Amino acid sequence: MKRGRVNVTSKCHGFASTDGRIKRHKPRPLGLSLSQRLVKDWGNLPHHVVLQIFQYLSLVDRAKASSVCRRWNEVFHIPDLWRRFEFELNQPATSYLKSTHPDLIQQIIKRHAQHLQYVSFKVDSCTESAEAACNILSQLVNCTIKTLGLISTARPSFMHVSQSHFVSALTVVFVNSKSLSSIKIDDTPVDDPSLKVLVANNSDTLKLLKMSSCPHVSPAGILCVADQCHGLRELALNYHLLSDELLLALSSEKHVHLEHLRIDVVSDTPGQTHFHSIKRTSWEALVRHSPKVNIVMYFYLEAEEFEPFFCEETPVTHLYFGRAVSKAMLGRIGLYCPRLVELVVCANGLQPLDEELIRIGERCQNLTAIGLGECEVTCSGFVEFVKKCGKRLTQLSIMEEVLIPDNSYNMEQIHTEVSKHLGRLWFPDMMPTW
Repeated sequence: MKRGRVNVTSKCHGFASTDGRIKRHKPRPLGLSLSQRLVKDWGNLPHHVVLQIFQYLSLVDRAKASSVCRRWNEVFHIPDLWRRFEFELNQPATSYLKSTHPDLIQQIIKRHAQHLQYVSFKVDSCTESAEAACNILSQLVNCTIKTLGLISTARPSFMHVSQSHFVSALTVVFVNSKSLSSIKIDDTPVDDPSLKVLVANNSDTLKLLKMSSCPHVSPAGILCVADQCHGLRELALNYHLLSDELLLALSSEKHVHLEHLRIDVVSDTPGQTHFHSIKRTSWEALVRHSPKVNIVMYFYLEAEEFEPFFCEETPVTHLYFGRAVSKAMLGRIGLYCPRLVELVVCANGLQPLDEELIRIGERCQNLTAIGLGECEVTCSGFVEFVKKCGKRLTQLSIMEEVLIPDNSYNMEQIHTEVSKHLGRLWFPDMMPTW
């Protein structure tokens, strides 16, 4: 071999094996770039694998992925991907959130209406968004929806839609689905006749109904639901719809055990609203039939409006007071709410609640969570309360401003003493300074 020349033949075409034979490299295709080869490999994934990946993608990313290749586009239209869908309807002038594209909405109505099972409509505060939701609902004539949710992200815009338009659209779903299990229609103009349509077509399947702040529904309307939907397990409504007859209907032998009853007690005309009372025997019938039922009550009342409540034993389990509640009312809770599990008081005033809190700790043997906002409790009174029920308290949220130092404990000592009785480290919540 001449100097200066290198024999590269063996380096280019192969190399010697241990037995002396030459192994050849398979030539790499030069026509495809790395990105093209990756797309080709991904495009060969089985349908069920791509479907699993698509289920983790947002709708926008899923739509983009469907344009990669024909195979992925086929997966994009598999019915399993369209069981659950959330229509987001927002007006650009009033919301920074993006809306579901109109073309996609029409594609869903045309190709996937019959596949929809878990559907929600999330709208902003504009009436136009709520009307758009009604227009979509009225086109779901081939649907088999099981879960329906109408959600206003701000001001309840469904209340400003024509009632006839809303009821007509909702009735389309009630009539055609025939397998509705869960319905959330808070803050909407739903009425008694539309509930009768719901019952007529879905009485055997309905399990959850949330319809707080629905002023066009009467006690008779909700009673119709309880009377005929014997599988109902969860119900949320305003207090003006609650009646002795309703509780007895939920306690009938035909009815399944109720699991969750939420009651919003709200005054539309503060200081002028009259609230009726519920008989103790009606409450007892409900708890006897459904001993594990959670009864949750949210109060947004003026102090003088509490008179009809907790005058005798009430089986409430969760109590939330969104406005100031009187010292006397908190005293009644300790006397008449033996099933109480959670208590949240946003405000009370400037009268120490030592006696009331200690009584609640003594008599409410199921209490596991408590939160106090703008109230006052002496440090000694608070320690005594924790002694009564500390071992079972899983949540104890007390603002630092609530606790009043006294001769027994100051603010530096209180957390040590309370932690000892809780069996874990505890500090009062502090108000942010920024």
